[in-house]
Amino acid sequence: MAPTNQVLVKENLNVRIIILNRPKQLNALSLEMVSRLLELFHAYEEDPSVKLIIMKGEGRAFCAGGDVAGVVNDINKANWKVGAHFFSKEFTLNYLMATYTKPQVSLLRGIVMGGGAGASMHGRFRVATDNSVFAMPETALGLFPDVGASYYLSRLPGFFGEYVGLTGARLDGAEMLACGLATHFVPLEKLSLLEDALCKANTGDPNTISKIISEFSSTPKLKEKSQYFRLKTIEGCFSQRTIEDIISALEKEAAKNMDEWISWTIESLKKASPTSLKISLRSIREGRLQGVGQCLIREYRMVCTVMQGQFSRDFFEGCRALLLDKDKNPKWEPSKLEFVSDSMVERYFQALDIKEWEDLKLPARSNLPSYAISKL
Repeated sequence: MAPTNQVLVKENLNVRIIILNRPKQLNALSLEMVSRLLELFHAYEEDPSVKLIIMKGEGRAFCAGGDVAGVVNDINKANWKVGAHFFSKEFTLNYLMATYTKPQVSLLRGIVMGGGAGASMHGRFRVATDNSVFAMPETALGLFPDVGASYYLSRLPGFFGEYVGLTGARLDGAEMLACGLATHFVPLEKLSLLEDALCKANTGDPNTISKIISEFSSTPKLKEKSQYFRLKTIEGCFSQRTIEDIISALEKEAAKNMDEWISWTIESLKKASPTSLKISLRSIREGRLQGVGQCLIREYRMVCTVMQGQFSRDFFEGCRALLLDKDKNPKWEPSKLEFVSDSMVERYFQALDIKEWEDLKLPARSNLPSYAISKL
């Protein structure tokens, strides 16, 4: 099958450079792209001549996420199983990347959100830069941090993963490096030099690759108002057992010292879908104790329940308000946290009792997940 123009491939000796190529859509992942990436990753793993994979995005984004507006449109035209097909392929790709036997270097220029994080965070090397912007904004859309986010967010220090996953906070490259989402930071002007050096080295040895990236790396200073300097407050508040307790702890902090960050954090939680917040918190907490495969299988149950829309239509309402009509005024149902009971949350974690539906079947893999936290 010839490469599609949504995913480009450059061959350089034994290195394959995969370029996400929907720049006008900020490289949002379509079904066509996910299918092609799966095909390429399978082929390269079996090809002994391929030693290293470099991933990057065309234009001003690495990847802004999965094409959720397209998924919602497809669901509205056909049924939710169309969306389930997309997510099953995407999550299988995430698992393949997490257990890949060859090094993957992701050059994270520009936006890295949602599905874009899934296509990079599971790889061995994640290179942030001056204009990197990471976020998992799903709770504002009536969804939850998926693509294995309950695995990698739950492994960030000091409940920082809960903070990022629940609020949709945006992190810059320095913050990505500090919390471990990025393994390296390379200034923008050196990214193409790094790519050339990796191609010339023509090696698949992770230690050699790490040394090469380190030669171009620097340790950026965190901004004066960096969220990462709030780690102590984040740990105290986001370690609480429930969303209500988290908000209450933040409000107590605000009473002592109200500032822009505290008010933004409280406002972000209060604007998000109450159902999304509750299932997201439980998902990240469960992720701490699960392997990446278990996380993806559980997240697939959750996303299918969300798309089915039987218990809440918040995903469709969030997409309407933020992506389609863009009035930024979603009407969540249930509308308040207290209306979302534990039994309602539990439904998202159970297998769907529907004919022709089955749990995500991940391929047998021998390699351990490559995700590792690297701190400053």
